[in-house]
Amino acid sequence: MLETSARLLRLLGLLQTPREWAGTELARQLKVDVRTVRRDIQKLRDLGYPVHATPGAAGYRLGAGTRLPPLLLDEEEAVAVAIALRTAASGTVTGIAETSLRALAKLEQVLPSRVRHRVNLLHSVTVTVPAAGPTVPPDVLTAAAGACRRHERIRFDYRSHDGTDSVRDVEPHRLVHTGRRWYLVGWDTDRRDWRTYRVDRIRPHLPTGPRFTPRQAPDVDLVRYLTRGVSSAPYRYQARIIMYAPAETAAERIPPTVGVIEAVDPHTCLLHAGSNSLDEIAVYVALFGFRFRIEQPPELITHMRRLTARLADATDD
Repeated sequence: MLETSARLLRLLGLLQTPREWAGTELARQLKVDVRTVRRDIQKLRDLGYPVHATPGAAGYRLGAGTRLPPLLLDEEEAVAVAIALRTAASGTVTGIAETSLRALAKLEQVLPSRVRHRVNLLHSVTVTVPAAGPTVPPDVLTAAAGACRRHERIRFDYRSHDGTDSVRDVEPHRLVHTGRRWYLVGWDTDRRDWRTYRVDRIRPHLPTGPRFTPRQAPDVDLVRYLTRGVSSAPYRYQARIIMYAPAETAAERIPPTVGVIEAVDPHTCLLHAGSNSLDEIAVYVALFGFRFRIEQPPELITHMRRLTARLADATDD
């Protein structure tokens, strides 16, 4: 009986992976024959777990049911989940901290001592800086995610970076997370163009709208599209600056939401950035610690010369 119960748990763990299993593969993994696999599948069904069989083929997968099955993790998966829960506790979703810590406490309670030691060792020498700035309500995030998945138009109140309020009607494409902010990329039906929206500034009107046929994405690389949009497109001044440093080195100091970096050669890169303030660009770039040359805009070049003269005057004996 103990052997059968252990085998059922092992079978349930295999079926929890996002794939379809052939009966022969399951038999090989469990070291039994295919007939035993069929009996064990039926036992799982009798226990309430919806194991689906592919018509015409001996393939099995675990479907969504009315109860949460036991989550079976190996040691590396358990450590990864524990780290992710601890990280999420200081994340960018409103109210997630308490939920994450509650789930982490449940997980740590059942971890084997050797795995718990690995997790606690990492936590004991790690200091997490809480995420700064506004967070996203979970219901807004799930509403946007659901509309993306179901290809349903979504209408929402939106406050832009300059404080202007508007109502948007959007065919949502993808959510993009930069680590600090959540963004929604979608086709604005009124403006008839692709737009990027900060999710913390969205207040959706529910339920979502009619279904739509997905359009071709604005860029194969959505990260590149997002960083270019949020770092320069919305701003009055578009800066183009040559940085005398390798692109990899510059990327370590310049967040993707500040500017887009393009390699020119092994020792030089190009920074595209934007702001509504020339002072902000000038000071920000000067603090990177790299030699640089401003190519555009002309107003920034003139402003930098004046600023340099003022700084020189401040240190003139």
